Amino acid sequence: MANMQKLDPKHAPMKALVQSATVKARFEEVLKNRAPQFLSSLVSVVNDNRALQNVDQTSVLNAAMTAASFDLPVNPNLGYFYIIPYGSTAQAQMGYKGYIQLAQRSGQYKRLNAVPVYEDEFGGWNPLTEELTYTPHFKDRDANDKPTGYVGFFQLVNGFEKTVYWSRQQIDNHRKRFSKSGGKNEPRGVWASDFDAMALKTVIRNLITKWGPMTVDIQKATDADEESFGGNTEPVKDVTPSTMDDLLNVPSKTEEPKKGVLNDDPIPDIPDSRPEQTSLDDEDLPDF
Repeated sequence: MANMQKLDPKHAPMKALVQSATVKARFEEVLKNRAPQFLSSLVSVVNDNRALQNVDQTSVLNAAMTAASFDLPVNPNLGYFYIIPYGSTAQAQMGYKGYIQLAQRSGQYKRLNAVPVYEDEFGGWNPLTEELTYTPHFKDRDANDKPTGYVGFFQLVNGFEKTVYWSRQQIDNHRKRFSKSGGKNEPRGVWASDFDAMALKTVIRNLITKWGPMTVDIQKATDADEESFGGNTEPVKDVTPSTMDDLLNVPSKTEEPKKGVLNDDPIPDIPDSRPEQTSLDDEDLPDF
């Protein structure tokens, strides 16, 4: 056919990938009857983010599977979980609401919260005694009125309490040092579009991973999150049994890829325009 090309899973439209039997079955195994809604949301997330459309789409599926394994939505507007483009791949990144959700599920937290603190509310912080002088002012803030810091607090059902406070400068130093996708000087990505959410996530993550009960899910979330902060060079373990590269038989970087071939079966010709491509034949994506 004229003006047609072959596609492999790394560059196939997300709408086509999620319609394959292989991908559907894998997400249904994890999410059961919630899988269709989750995959529909994933397609919308990718369609709304051109940078995500241009990365390896199997890495997007891998990041989405991490979210699915925690039963967290991937819509970035909700603040539970983010799929972040970084170079040619996508990375999984927990949001502060995601950490709170996992902590709540443990049944060990009576109270857990983090809030921004503005200059006219802050009276001082003693890190030794954990005494914060804080007088909240319940008023609307304009875009130029930025928090001077962020405070996190939890109380366990057994009575143990912990409070942490990070200044805005501490948060920004942390971003520059540890966030691979957050920018080295000026904030980038989610750090630029929603600095407060990422700051609250940093405080909550520090609070519950250092002083809270370390449940299996929180440990897995921390391991997955380390990838986006550059603190772990090893693959994420035990978050998903296998990657989408494995399931879709995508060649490794050391292998010579078969042009236009997936699992030794030819991929059908499709138009150049990605939005018009809506499906891939199931036989081209092996079941497992």
